[in-house]
Amino acid sequence: MAITAQMVKELREKTGAGMMDCKKALTETNGDMEKAIDYLREKGIAKAANKADRIAAEGITAIKHDGNTAVILEVNSETDFVAKNEGFQQLVSELAGHILSQKPANVEEALKQNLNGSGPSVEEHINTAIAKIGEKLSLRRLQVVEKEDNDVFGVYLHMGGRIGVLTVLSGTSDENLAKDIAMHVAAVNPRYVSRDQVSEEETTREREVLTQQALNEGKPANIVEKMVEGRLGKFFEEICLLDQAFVKDPDQKVGKYVQSKGATVKGFVRYEVGEGMEKRQDNFAEEVMSQVNK
Repeated sequence: MAITAQMVKELREKTGAGMMDCKKALTETNGDMEKAIDYLREKGIAKAANKADRIAAEGITAIKHDGNTAVILEVNSETDFVAKNEGFQQLVSELAGHILSQKPANVEEALKQNLNGSGPSVEEHINTAIAKIGEKLSLRRLQVVEKEDNDVFGVYLHMGGRIGVLTVLSGTSDENLAKDIAMHVAAVNPRYVSRDQVSEEETTREREVLTQQALNEGKPANIVEKMVEGRLGKFFEEICLLDQAFVKDPDQKVGKYVQSKGATVKGFVRYEVGEGMEKRQDNFAEEVMSQVNK
């Protein structure tokens, strides 16, 4: 019996198995859909679909770099126990290596690519790991970062990857400095590098809120403006890296500290496992701070 693309698609939707696995199953069973499903289940390949509706909000972040290219990614599992599993960590390492070499623009593109350019698709590779490990696993997000020859990457992973931070500094070759800034980002969680990255819309909105707060406090109109500007400075300190007190030396701002080393922060990426997803609530940033202050 001829195996059509529509048959392969239907079996894939029903089982979550890879396209080649589905085609093989249909070929082996002469196109019988139910027998093909049983074939995949017997091989352990259909397990992925059975777990598709589960929440995978645990896992780890990982960072890998080579030359002027670095990648940061988050791979999720259902439980913290599996996140510590050797097989899961090997999968994350393989995915990091693939992304570093193939440089996909996003997760969707990565899943369609052949692993390292010649293997099964990344999606099929993950499904195979799901069948072996027995939990829903997912490549949640990734970012490829490029630097110039005179820049340096900073890498910091907290608790084996519960928080991952990648920084790029220019004007220095000091990886320890770049790592210290990455640790600061992990602990304090800024949203921007500097004030000029904050949109005018966000600044205006915050100024309006602070103005109304001051007026509600009954402050005289002639001093409200000065109060608002002072409080706006505190707002920038909360969200802008260069305005924050450096965790390793709170008497200095990050911007001044980096400047004293002849360096400039060009950017950072911070991933925290499961942020924005339904999950157990842990304050990892607080844990980083406690380690820094030891």
